[in-house]
Amino acid sequence: MSTHVRPAQTGDLTALCELSVAYRVFLGRPPQPELTRAFLRERLARGDAVLLVAFSADEMAGFAQMFPSFSSAHLGRIWRLDDLFVAPHARKRGIGRALLSACIEQARAGGATGLRLETQGTNTVAQALLVEQGWEPDEETCLYHYPLEPTP
Repeated sequence: MSTHVRPAQTGDLTALCELSVAYRVFLGRPPQPELTRAFLRERLARGDAVLLVAFSADEMAGFAQMFPSFSSAHLGRIWRLDDLFVAPHARKRGIGRALLSACIEQARAGGATGLRLETQGTNTVAQALLVEQGWEPDEETCLYHYPLEPTP
């Protein structure tokens, strides 16, 4: 079965939202379908993220979302691959590989010096795929997060 990856379009919003909600649940987050839909709709409208969708046959089976940034350490543009998810029933078909390749091509075409991605420490399947695809673990940095409550 072949996989086709392309940029997300407004008409993809319903299927993309369903996958994104499943991704949130996978991460242990509340589903929040209305907020998820609004977030994705805003990304598509503003064009401030690269949203890629992967199809296996005629079904949307996965997605990736990247955000552009800059790095003074790398003296250039760097992309943060923030989300990559393949529907559980569609795994082990090369969809994750196809999404990773498409992300690399998008970043390269956008003049990026590299991509950054974080995954859960327990997600050894994703980690193995990343290493297999040439991604290198960052042994030099330690990731921290400072949570902020949204302002009304």
